[in-house]
Amino acid sequence: MSLDQLKHLATELAHREDRANERILPSAHIFQRTEVTAFEAVIYNPVICLILQGRKEMNVGQQYVELDEGDVLLVSHDLPVTSKITQASTERPYQALIFSLDLSILRGLYEQVGEAESQKDHATSLSASKADPAWTEPMVRYLELINAPMDAQVLGPMILKEIHYRLLLSPIGGMLRNLLSVDSHASRVAKSIQWIRARFREPLVVGELAQVAGMSQSSFHEHFKSVTGTTPLQYQKDLRMIEARTLLERGVPSVSFAGFEVGYESATQFSRDYSRKFGCSPKHHLARAS
Repeated sequence: MSLDQLKHLATELAHREDRANERILPSAHIFQRTEVTAFEAVIYNPVICLILQGRKEMNVGQQYVELDEGDVLLVSHDLPVTSKITQASTERPYQALIFSLDLSILRGLYEQVGEAESQKDHATSLSASKADPAWTEPMVRYLELINAPMDAQVLGPMILKEIHYRLLLSPIGGMLRNLLSVDSHASRVAKSIQWIRARFREPLVVGELAQVAGMSQSSFHEHFKSVTGTTPLQYQKDLRMIEARTLLERGVPSVSFAGFEVGYESATQFSRDYSRKFGCSPKHHLARAS
């Protein structure tokens, strides 16, 4: 059973990474926790996350998913995700295998599968399903490379390409297929996301952002929300909140300092938005850094 093999290999990889204090295999990482967590907000780059043990729930905008053992989550765009681990213990830790997706590999497959696989109109940037042996089997082969450095160097890229190919053709690969075309709505939204991320502290002008994406304002707003599950303004706000929380937990001088650092002009508005996002005041997270 591929999932059992993956659990064994993931545990070995996690131990090796802890000892070496570095990534052993490019593109693959093991995430483990021994306790349940409160809601945390992070930026997910394009990844596939396979739950090997434990349980997790997460949401992006209006999209919500619960992930159990054997479930997989595919994220096609950079997304601000709120999540919490709901099942974990010292005896049975939460464990997830995370594969970074390489959009250049996906686009390199365009000539072979671009015309055969049509775009999916209702695909979303966050998709979940049960793990499929079609792509867990090559994941096993990739993790087995931890004991063969030369094989990892020579065969690793080929296995990664196979994993991308299998995901691309899978039922949850609709948004990845949409990304194959550089002129697709999914690609245009991805371009606008990079623009927002690079300038999230600055005032957001939706008209300017629509120009970056090469769309009218109304079309851009519609497609941005269809792809990400949220609006451009809310996306920017989520980025600001995540960065502010990081600053507060590092122990910045004050709450207002954190707010101004992420682009707020009003400390009151910052505190209001922060409390709405995380369910507690920014002072609470600042105090934890003391």
